[in-house]
Amino acid sequence: MSKIKPVGEKIILKRLEAEEVTKGGIVLPESAKEKPKEGRVIELGEGRLLDNGTRVPFTVAKDDRVIFSSYAGTEVKVDGEEYLILSEDEILAIVK
Repeated sequence: MSKIKPVGEKIILKRLEAEEVTKGGIVLPESAKEKPKEGRVIELGEGRLLDNGTRVPFTVAKDDRVIFSSYAGTEVKVDGEEYLILSEDEILAIVK
């Protein structure tokens, strides 16, 4: 993805698709779906800049599947695709 590049300690995620059918087999309409709190890391910035000029490496990597907090980041749309830009501290876990 070369259309959008995060700066500094920012990360770009692509949200995973919301579940369309509940465990009980009920099909959910688009309006009833909860936005997923999981996504895949698409791009990473350069890392957090320390006072001494060095950068802290990310603990997540490109293509990691992650869980993030409910109201994390900023949603953006680029060429019809929706992305989420957030800081690494808004990521709660990596799904293995």
